[in-house]
Amino acid sequence: MSIAHHDRYGRPHVVEHEGEEHGHHDGHGHGGAAHGTLAGYLTGFILSVILTAIPFWLVMDMPLPDAQTTGFIVVGLAVVQIVVHMVFFLHMDPRSEGGWIMTALVFTLILVVIAISGTLWVMYHLNANMMPAHDMGVL
Repeated sequence: MSIAHHDRYGRPHVVEHEGEEHGHHDGHGHGGAAHGTLAGYLTGFILSVILTAIPFWLVMDMPLPDAQTTGFIVVGLAVVQIVVHMVFFLHMDPRSEGGWIMTALVFTLILVVIAISGTLWVMYHLNANMMPAHDMGVL
């Protein structure tokens, strides 16, 4: 049996069903997008609060003697929080939209890493090569 559907962009397409009843909640017409549950949203919220509170505590109380270590931990927890938001709130996983969202995300991350590392490399070399040498013995 053929049943006509419209995809999420309004384009019609026909789906062949062999002896199956066609119910409303069969996954057609959603474009492969994931749906959130209350438990998923609460889990994401709790993880976000924890991943915000830990860096706040690290910066306010300074339990670590080295500021550079604190900075690396804060940046690491920020990256983890980005992943938590993408999974629990944006519902990004390798299956959504046929994998194209994840492909676009990986491509974007590669471009961001290239841009940031290139900027840091150029700034470092500008600082090393353009700054005049200071002779402290002249004073």
